[in-house]
Amino acid sequence: MCPAGDRIKPVAPLTPSVATAPTEPFALGRTRTPRTRRTVDLSPAQHRALYNWQREAADRIGVARVTGQEVITALIDHLLSDPRLSAQITRTIQSRR
Repeated sequence: MCPAGDRIKPVAPLTPSVATAPTEPFALGRTRTPRTRRTVDLSPAQHRALYNWQREAADRIGVARVTGQEVITALIDHLLSDPRLSAQITRTIQSRR
């Protein structure tokens, strides 16, 4: 026979707030979403000019650096949300073909 202190105590029923608590893990702060990688080929002059622009942009906004990823992502966001920019880019692509 088990002493009284070793017996398993019945579990109290869950209160509604506990029963509806999320069961999936969650992250505090920024959450990561799946990403798809795209690459771009630049001429040496384009690469150097972009690198210089990134350094100047970092100085203007007061950070150590601005990454190429940040630049490309911001450009794509603007391209997809601004019809005038989208039309301008379409014309540029068409004229280069």
